[in-house]
Amino acid sequence: MDNQFGLMNLWAQGDIVTRGVALLLIGMSLASWIVILIKALDVIRYKRLARGSSDFWHSEDFATALNKLGKDDSNPFRALALEGREATAHHRNTKAHLHDTLDVSDWVTRCLRNGIDEFTARLQTGLAILASVGSTAPFIGLFGTVWGIYHALMSISTAGQATIDKVAGPIGEALIMTALGLAVAIPAVLGYNALVRGNKFVLTKLNSFAHDLHAYFVTGARVQSSEPATVLPLKKG
Repeated sequence: MDNQFGLMNLWAQGDIVTRGVALLLIGMSLASWIVILIKALDVIRYKRLARGSSDFWHSEDFATALNKLGKDDSNPFRALALEGREATAHHRNTKAHLHDTLDVSDWVTRCLRNGIDEFTARLQTGLAILASVGSTAPFIGLFGTVWGIYHALMSISTAGQATIDKVAGPIGEALIMTALGLAVAIPAVLGYNALVRGNKFVLTKLNSFAHDLHAYFVTGARVQSSEPATVLPLKKG
């Protein structure tokens, strides 16, 4: 016997609006899961790089330390180290520019901050999609429910029968749209929160690394976090 209820019957009985809402929710779900998977892999990779960044300071010179960060240009710690080195060399070797009014500390700080801001923007790419899906999917599903109930009631009115067995099926199928909206929104919200926490961890490590780089390029030594009054030397390469 054919199944008179369920998603397939909802699709078959629904009009273009109901089907459009269902397709929109499916598209939003696919987009959110793609973002979650891609960004989760990025966060895992950046966390691994962050944990390995401590090896940078266990080196005799800057060139050796830079090699320990690898050759990957997308490594934010390597990019920040190169940015600091180039900023220091640029400030030292050029004259008659506006930045000459800044001391080397301010100049290196500005360049490192620009590098962190660029990486932050890249790290947060895609989060707006998750935020939009998480906030709008329940209302889109609710709209599909309201439209489905309206469509079902119009069909019942046309048929002239309003018994409970005639009403329960179409209205129950329409309520599935609300469940679909929640099923799309909940993973998006949870994924957004998890990615934000992961991004905060990476950015905290990157800011700490930038602080040590600033101390190194300005004073020639890295400030030791356990003893603020001492520094750990690292020869410039």
